[in-house]
Amino acid sequence: MSDEIEAAEVLSAPNVLEYPYSRTIGAYTGRFMTGLRDGRIEGIRTAAGRVIVPPTEWDPETGEPLSLDDFVEVGQSGVVTTWAWVHQPRDKHPLDHPFAWALVRLDGADTAMLHVVDAADEAAVGTGMRVTVRWRDERVG
Repeated sequence: MSDEIEAAEVLSAPNVLEYPYSRTIGAYTGRFMTGLRDGRIEGIRTAAGRVIVPPTEWDPETGEPLSLDDFVEVGQSGVVTTWAWVHQPRDKHPLDHPFAWALVRLDGADTAMLHVVDAADEAAVGTGMRVTVRWRDERVG
């Protein structure tokens, strides 16, 4: 029996796990993304005065809808609240060299947003460090 197992070919098949889809972004995300294209970062102010970045359509505390009139611009610098170092980036990562994923609370915001921190090495990243936006020369969208 063991000879039969050794002689049998091992079956294998590639497994690619992806979720290709498209969706509309709507008025709130659309305005946020347009701001990014124009070099501006906006959040939305809740009834309690908190500023959420990126903006949401609904107040997370009350469930009440928020208004497009409640958009406010926030700063282009902020504080890293937590982070994780990526030693070996994958093909679809935003950078082709080691970097950090970080939650960054921008000046004027009450929430942190996930983004990339392009640091020289892992020792250069830390909770509480200040970071500043570095915009691409050409932005589209």
